[in-house]
Amino acid sequence: MERTFDITSVREDFPILGRKVYGRPLVYLDSAATAQKPRRVIDAMVALVEGSNANVHRGTHLMADESTSMYEAARETVRGFIGAAEREEIIFTPGATASLNLASRSLCELLVGEGDNVIVGKMEHHSNIVPWQLACLGEIRPLPFTEEGLYDPKALEALIDERTRVVAVTQCSNVLGTRSNMARIAEIAHRYGVVVVVDGCQGVVHGTTNVRELDCDIYAFSGHKLYGPTGIGVLYGKRELLERMPPVLGGGNMIATVSFTGSKWTELPYKFEPGTPNFVGAVGMAEAIKYIGEFEPGDIERHEAGLLDAATRRLGEIGGLHIHGTAPGKAPIISFTVEGVHGYDLGVLLDKQGVAVRTGTHCAQPLVDHYGSGSMCRASFAMYNTVEEVDALVAGVVKAVSMLRK
Repeated sequence: MERTFDITSVREDFPILGRKVYGRPLVYLDSAATAQKPRRVIDAMVALVEGSNANVHRGTHLMADESTSMYEAARETVRGFIGAAEREEIIFTPGATASLNLASRSLCELLVGEGDNVIVGKMEHHSNIVPWQLACLGEIRPLPFTEEGLYDPKALEALIDERTRVVAVTQCSNVLGTRSNMARIAEIAHRYGVVVVVDGCQGVVHGTTNVRELDCDIYAFSGHKLYGPTGIGVLYGKRELLERMPPVLGGGNMIATVSFTGSKWTELPYKFEPGTPNFVGAVGMAEAIKYIGEFEPGDIERHEAGLLDAATRRLGEIGGLHIHGTAPGKAPIISFTVEGVHGYDLGVLLDKQGVAVRTGTHCAQPLVDHYGSGSMCRASFAMYNTVEEVDALVAGVVKAVSMLRK
């Protein structure tokens, strides 16, 4: 049964939102960095630790069976959430950064040699740039974006060739909030037989994602941006590709046999999950997915779109303030600069007013450099934010700018 979206009721689900900062009510606008957690996520993790804490896939006792069952149930929850065909296509990792490192190292070992190339978007988070630099023996070709903040399929057509092996792009920019046409990008890449790797950290949070409709080959995201815990993430891959990809980390549970003459890997998904996994985190992430699944997805999206529209309109009325990323249909993320004001200074003064935003390059330095800014302010909204908090942001910016321009 779907739950009616009522912002007052939603906010009551998140205990941290009652906190005060410097004597003021907390206005948390940094959910793109990490989202807050509903009470039921916290409770689910505590219940597992207090009642069934035992290593998964190893023991023969009752608690090991219980924790293993919960861990694998979490995998099935994730599978359904992103529309994957099989549970074996869902690999748990320590986070999206680990997922993208796994993908880059394994795919480069499998596919990329000298003379080959990998296309990496210029809007990417560092987690989808640096791992390719570390792993790739071939050329890395940057994919440009439009002034609106979108990847242009025509630009991809101009870059891709018969030696391209991978295209790595974000579904939704963590700085601009813009969403490129992933299905179109995948169609172009697959025409050349190229593997498509998608950073889904923001896209999976703000809107329904179906990996089969996107037709991506690899999809990565983190639990902590999805109202779940830190230290847990997901790498989805098409089964046929995952079967071919070599593991990049070794240890217990990912092997079928071990000897000093050689080892053989076990079946998916465990081939990529060595050692003791974060089974507590996996259960917490699954609980977060169940929580947001109680609401009609369109209700959450409409609420967040209303916040974005209000903030965009009102911030745009402030003299000298520039919002970067203007494509329609963007996620509720606003990055902006103010003429004559450093982003860090603005962020500090907003914090003193109880408004938490992010400043700097947002782990996307090539993107920020493109706009000629050393530091942007970013306000990122979530399902628990309110119009009153938009008002607090705008009033805080006005006050801070007036102080900094004196």
